[in-house]
Amino acid sequence: MAFQQSKDVIAHGLMAGPGALIEGTELRKRFQTGREVRTIVDCVTIRVDAGEFIAIRGPSGVGKTTLLHLLAGILPPEEGRVFWSGTDVYALSEPDRDRRRAREAGMVFQFHHLLPDLTVEENITLALSLAAVTKDTRGRTAELLGRLGLEAFACSRIDRLSGGERQKVAVARALAHRPKLIFADEPTGNLDDRSADSVLLLLEEARKTDGVAILLSTHNPQVAARADRVLELQSGRVPCPG
Repeated sequence: MAFQQSKDVIAHGLMAGPGALIEGTELRKRFQTGREVRTIVDCVTIRVDAGEFIAIRGPSGVGKTTLLHLLAGILPPEEGRVFWSGTDVYALSEPDRDRRRAREAGMVFQFHHLLPDLTVEENITLALSLAAVTKDTRGRTAELLGRLGLEAFACSRIDRLSGGERQKVAVARALAHRPKLIFADEPTGNLDDRSADSVLLLLEEARKTDGVAILLSTHNPQVAARADRVLELQSGRVPCPG
């Protein structure tokens, strides 16, 4: 009973009260390979409120990454709509969408997408610049790297770091400008248990201190168990009501 009170497995996209931070309604996305058209996301409805931690769970290939990209304003759906704080995100121009994402959201990709020719500090301060943050950027960078045990690597180039170290830098970059929401695509998928735990602890700490909402995809049930709510994807589907 205690587990049921703290966790909900969403069957139809659990809907809360007014004022959603992110809301996707009946989202569908298809891709064509040769003559075959495959539906990757099929009629998914999901809502994220401020400060929530929601996990999208399922095995590889079920549409977790595609769903995150739809909700993040990266990949337009063929059907359905995505709202950020009440704004229809795909009604915005692509440059406006990119600017708003840079200011309001943080992205953690499975394979980090850092700039290898820049240092750790430069990667993070670049993200702050794109989010129009100009005050105490070096202090904020040092704070995050210290919390991840990476302060000694501030001046190291990304291509000299291990995979686990790079992913930690990616999390620091995503959190640097204190976004409203973090989109995290399998952020612990390539990490050992110790590194994975440090990444999750930093995300959870940002949620407690800054009210950051977390939308995280994972195939790992132990990672999903740390979330408030879990969206189960099976072949890209969460059945629509009726």
